[in-house]
Amino acid sequence: MPFRPRTAVSGAILATAAVLLCPAAAAAAAAARPAAAPAPPGWSAAPAPGAGAAPRAQDRPFFYLEGAPGTVLADRLSLSNPTGRTVAVRLRGSGAWLTLASKEVRIPPRTRASVPFTVTVPRDAVPGDRSGALLATGQAGGRAAVPLHLRVTGPVLSALTVEKVSVCGAGGSAVIRYTLVNRGNTVLRPRIAVRADGLFGPVLRRAARTLSSALAPGRAVDLTETWPGPPALDAVEVRLTATAAGGAHGAATASYAAVPWGVLAAPALLLAVAAGGLAAVRRRRRGAGPGGTRGEQVARRTAGGARPSGGDAADAADAAAELAGTGPGARG
Repeated sequence: MPFRPRTAVSGAILATAAVLLCPAAAAAAAAARPAAAPAPPGWSAAPAPGAGAAPRAQDRPFFYLEGAPGTVLADRLSLSNPTGRTVAVRLRGSGAWLTLASKEVRIPPRTRASVPFTVTVPRDAVPGDRSGALLATGQAGGRAAVPLHLRVTGPVLSALTVEKVSVCGAGGSAVIRYTLVNRGNTVLRPRIAVRADGLFGPVLRRAARTLSSALAPGRAVDLTETWPGPPALDAVEVRLTATAAGGAHGAATASYAAVPWGVLAAPALLLAVAAGGLAAVRRRRRGAGPGGTRGEQVARRTAGGARPSGGDAADAADAAAELAGTGPGARG
């Protein structure tokens, strides 16, 4: 059957009129189509608003508390349940300073619950910033963590020392060992600079660099610096300088003597030869006895006018040989 445009337009007009004249039928058709229903909202946790304020006038994304050592700080956690069923939530705090009034709360449907908690700052707490959180876990599912920031007030001291500096060589490189100690009450991120000076001038210059990890108050960390190609023959003084924010500054030095083994062996060998010669002379003198060598005894008798006998003549011959360096006395 051939397509007729006039017939198609007429059909569309009649369908439209039917929908406009029969809204109930249109509604039924729309209801027949599937629609995604939004999921009901769950429970939530947040810092409670201030007393007397409108529900959203003092919304806070996290807790912020501030106090001196020895004080007890208080605040409240708000739990909201907009659902149509009762929700059970377990509560805990991250840190020993934080105490909740209740560890489990049952929130009725469409109700808001407020849970008090305290933060007890120890008397020996170091001034500075701390961080933690209040953690809420639903028995039927869901989890919330509300951040808590705490500032412990008091005088702030930034102090840093460099200790136990030593240098040891291994082959064509040396290792500089040292200890950094945070003597203050603030968290530091130290910067380390290294320099070394020998007898003839500077041999190492290493610009200050920031360490990869922070150093907490009262903590000490052992560190090393690799020194490739140190001088082979020199007397060097190595100096390490540490700096950090707040005016923290510390420095320490160590001596490093680089001497090749050959330079040390030559004087030792000469000293050993001299000691051996001295010992040989002493042994020769002890073997001659109190009267001296045989040649010396014969020479004294001859100088006294005594005529040498047969034995003395032999002694004289031996003495002459000894003086010449070929007799038995020369073989000491």
